[in-house]
Amino acid sequence: MTSLGLVGIIVGLTLAFEFSNGWHDAANSIATVVSTRVLTPFRAVFWASFWNFIAAFVFGTAVAKTIGGGMVRIDLVNEYVLLAGLLGAITWNMITLVLGLPTSSSHALIGGYGGAAFAKAGFRAIILSGWTKPVVFIFLAPFLGLFVGMAVTVATSWLVRRQRPQKVDKWFRRLQLVSAAFYSLGHGTNDAQKGMGIITAALLVGGLVKTNRPPYWVIICCHLAMGGGTMAGGWRIIKTMGQRITKLTPFGGFAAETAGALTLAGTAHFGIPVSTTHTITGAIVGVGAAHRLTAVHWGVTRRIVWAWILTIPGAALLGAAIFHSLQLWRGK
Repeated sequence: MTSLGLVGIIVGLTLAFEFSNGWHDAANSIATVVSTRVLTPFRAVFWASFWNFIAAFVFGTAVAKTIGGGMVRIDLVNEYVLLAGLLGAITWNMITLVLGLPTSSSHALIGGYGGAAFAKAGFRAIILSGWTKPVVFIFLAPFLGLFVGMAVTVATSWLVRRQRPQKVDKWFRRLQLVSAAFYSLGHGTNDAQKGMGIITAALLVGGLVKTNRPPYWVIICCHLAMGGGTMAGGWRIIKTMGQRITKLTPFGGFAAETAGALTLAGTAHFGIPVSTTHTITGAIVGVGAAHRLTAVHWGVTRRIVWAWILTIPGAALLGAAIFHSLQLWRGK
């Protein structure tokens, strides 16, 4: 197969991954607004997908540059590494989707990519310094979401402390539309940029571009794919995120979405590829814990955390195995 043909396959698969990312992570954007009954599931996914796409015109591409050239040495990989990494990430996403686990599509992608690169060239293909922030933020992002979620909950509780509960509920049902949109902007920019980085890396390896700056058409296509996947939804994961971790009110939904959005906007600005799943889950836990620790279903939360920890090594093993399978198929 020609290099150009492989690049075309990688572009198509990356857009499929972005679609699956939107599908898999739809719950991140809409679980709170659905569980509080502010919007129906259909209206919620439409609202989230719209703001996923609008994010293309709001934020930069710092995360895409990190993924495209800051984690793996481009000069030591080829198109088959990128192909195997994508297939590994998509396989991991499908496994966790069937199990109903809100794992990180972002970490599945970097795990699959890193595993395939290691299978091709060993440790020298890995830029260790580039992995520090993503790995640290596996643990830090949910805690940031948790603490910001608690802070927003406490601050807004103080602001409305003298208002009648019915009036507060009415206000926050409207405000939650704004917070859901804000969160979907952060979700769209963070996750769509992962695919931009892979496509740009493929274009670099194929000699079709000279820098790791994503072309404009790549930015638009990734956001369209992401928004389309969000429209498709991920109903099993919505139930886990919106109902089984803690019970939310419109007030709590607003606090969780605002906390998640603030965290994602900050990390996107600094080019840190964090997990939107980790962030919003931490924010939901923080909102529940701000009221009382027993409001959080810790058994469900522990199961989710184990899925987070296993995502990068699990996807890396799949990426490496698929790369070796491709080499056997090619007779090398």
